[in-house]
Amino acid sequence: MIHHHNIAPIGELLGRHAKSRGEKLAFEDSFGAKIQYGQLHEQTAKLAVALQLNGIDPLDRVAILLPNSVDWVVSCLAIVRADGVSVPISHDAVEGEVRYRLEDAACKAVIVSAKQLPLVRRLAKEIPTLQRIIVAGESSEPDCLSLNEMLRTASAELPRDSQDLQRMAFLVYTSGTTGKAKGVMLSQHSMLWVAAACWLPIAGLSENDVVLSALPLFHSYALNLCVLSIVAVGATEYIMERFSTQEVNQHLNTGRFTLMPGVPTMFHYLLESVKASGTKKFEGVERFVSAGAILPSALNRDFEAQLGVPLLDGYGITETSTMVTMNWAGENRVMGSCGLPLAGVAVRLVDANRQDVPFGEEGELIVRGPNVMLGYLNKPAETAAALRDGWYHTGDLARSDANGFLTITGRLKELIIRGGQNIAPAEVEDAVLSHPDVLDCAAIGMPHPHLGEVPVACVIPREGKTLDPEAIRAHCAKLISAYKVPQNVHVVESIPRTGSGKIMRFQLRAALEKPAAH
Repeated sequence: MIHHHNIAPIGELLGRHAKSRGEKLAFEDSFGAKIQYGQLHEQTAKLAVALQLNGIDPLDRVAILLPNSVDWVVSCLAIVRADGVSVPISHDAVEGEVRYRLEDAACKAVIVSAKQLPLVRRLAKEIPTLQRIIVAGESSEPDCLSLNEMLRTASAELPRDSQDLQRMAFLVYTSGTTGKAKGVMLSQHSMLWVAAACWLPIAGLSENDVVLSALPLFHSYALNLCVLSIVAVGATEYIMERFSTQEVNQHLNTGRFTLMPGVPTMFHYLLESVKASGTKKFEGVERFVSAGAILPSALNRDFEAQLGVPLLDGYGITETSTMVTMNWAGENRVMGSCGLPLAGVAVRLVDANRQDVPFGEEGELIVRGPNVMLGYLNKPAETAAALRDGWYHTGDLARSDANGFLTITGRLKELIIRGGQNIAPAEVEDAVLSHPDVLDCAAIGMPHPHLGEVPVACVIPREGKTLDPEAIRAHCAKLISAYKVPQNVHVVESIPRTGSGKIMRFQLRAALEKPAAH
């Protein structure tokens, strides 16, 4: 079922809400800012007018370098209404990452926090396309515009409110787990299609929801669910600056929230804390949603058993405007599976010759549908390799059961190939994570003189526990084939992850390859 009336230009969606629920709270943030739907419609129009007056022409790119906040949401929606392209950048990004995105996207303007202003000022001297710096809040900085000033002085009469749903409106950079990030070109239509085919019918998102969001908004999953889908239905959302187990607990205990999206790591830490405190229920919370990385089936089961509400898992990627498959709540769910394809989306599992593989066998997941990206910015060769005959090649490996439920088994590029045998890191991680003393784990392939590579586990012990690598290996040997058992187990302090919760295996590999300093 697809809620087609929610697929409309952002200005039109906001206009509808301004008429029918203008006084209703739309967003509030941990900085104390609040905005109602009537104000959201007006402020995004004003900022869009101000952007146009400051030289933002159709398809011009405007970067957002702000923390999770109401300002972030207003900026993003206004850029699209102005007919520009919204380029979200992580507020924690370091200089090289910010520079690469501003240059690659040829951004004409950037909306930036006071904290990141010195960095942007430095870069602006070297990036000729960057003509306007807009500082969030009040600013008396020379050569910069103040966001608040623009909102105060511009008219809300928008001469040109973006109507074209099919052209690029968002440029979202991939998490770059395997190397250089790519700018993914997404349209209002592709993004809102996912709202209409996934978040509304499957996760049940509606105007009655009060959503708690701790996801990084610059990431496609949060941009889709926690910004655009909220606006599509007229729900209310509280935006946390960042995830903190303690703060999430406090919020969920207020009885105010109905839905919380997250990534598996968040649910892992939340489950630990509710077990420790003996919490059996969060009043009012009806469901949790997980995406961004593989949700281990044991975590899914334990979480639901502890809190008594569904934790719905799905599979998505930036290149498909987030979601491809999703689990519906109900009896037929297959734990550990990421569910069924969304309405209107076709998926196939293929071998190296692009022939479909039989049920139960592993193949590369390819996707076709209205949610597929327009392409990668400035990367014709990568675009041609990824988009073939209308199918997007995900590079992810999966298998399907006879009912079409998909289970992601790993990345083509991350497969550990030990003496010609393929090992999916996720399988090794599941085995290690089932050990009671393990808090977190990442499996990587390390070079081996005879076998090519072998699996190695990087493990974080639970508090107060010391891990014996041999005990972990013995534990794994009971659960997975001998060739999949990690050759070595390294105790580490942290596991590097992207904003969406994906493990950055190349960083772990680099750390292990460095010879220890003597």
